[in-house]
Amino acid sequence: MLSTDEIKELEILCKENRRNIIEMVYSAQSGHIGGSLSACELLTVLFHKCMHHELRWKESENFETRDRFVLSKGHVSPLLYSVMSQIGYFDKKELKSFRKLGTRLQGHPTAYTPGVEVGTGSLGQGLSFACGIAMALKLDNNPANVFVLLGDGEIQEGNVWEALMQGAHRNLNNLVAIVDRNMLQIDGNTENVMALGDLSAKLKSFGWNVIEIDGHNIPDIYDAFQSAKQSDKPTVIVAKTVKGKGVSFMENNPGWHGTAPKEPDYLKAIEELK
Repeated sequence: MLSTDEIKELEILCKENRRNIIEMVYSAQSGHIGGSLSACELLTVLFHKCMHHELRWKESENFETRDRFVLSKGHVSPLLYSVMSQIGYFDKKELKSFRKLGTRLQGHPTAYTPGVEVGTGSLGQGLSFACGIAMALKLDNNPANVFVLLGDGEIQEGNVWEALMQGAHRNLNNLVAIVDRNMLQIDGNTENVMALGDLSAKLKSFGWNVIEIDGHNIPDIYDAFQSAKQSDKPTVIVAKTVKGKGVSFMENNPGWHGTAPKEPDYLKAIEELK
């Protein structure tokens, strides 16, 4: 259970991450804001409270037992980079280089960035990568866990459902998938584009442990991750979120899926996030 002080600290970190997301995308005039903002609490709690990190990337004797994270919806890299900078994988000043020529912080994560396990961005593939990593860890009797974040529009991809079958078949209880269920994708509402219907029921029918939460409730997120670690099955956390969360005119607006703000909207967003 998180203390009141820990919750307040995480709330402050979330607000910093939201400011960083806006700053990065505005500076680059390119990037994905909506889904980065919706998953903010999910990754902030995961990285700060629930994962075992090895910051001396590939140089520590404990490197092999680190927990792994895969950003399947790779376009929300602004959030990932911001959280990673808070943890200490690289200096926060490097965030200013986002999507600039020669940067380590590309628009989609690449494996030459410290802390990034695998390059992602082609939607629907991250869960398969995560299954492979989880299987390898089990073969090595490695106690590390694997976490993977997916978008709800992304899981319309057939490859995701093949990976769900594999995860259950191999009993990968060291694997935790998180679905950012904000109900929006680039073309509009997920239920209008290709309805997911009763998503939790579908996931349970594939043999996974399913936990439904409010994806902006910090204690609920923490409890879900702790519960997932104790499961004897692979776990999917279905997190109900708001796309664009934290900036009033971006919330539930699919137009901010991959649009960079111009100066007036940038200033309004930053003012709201003070």
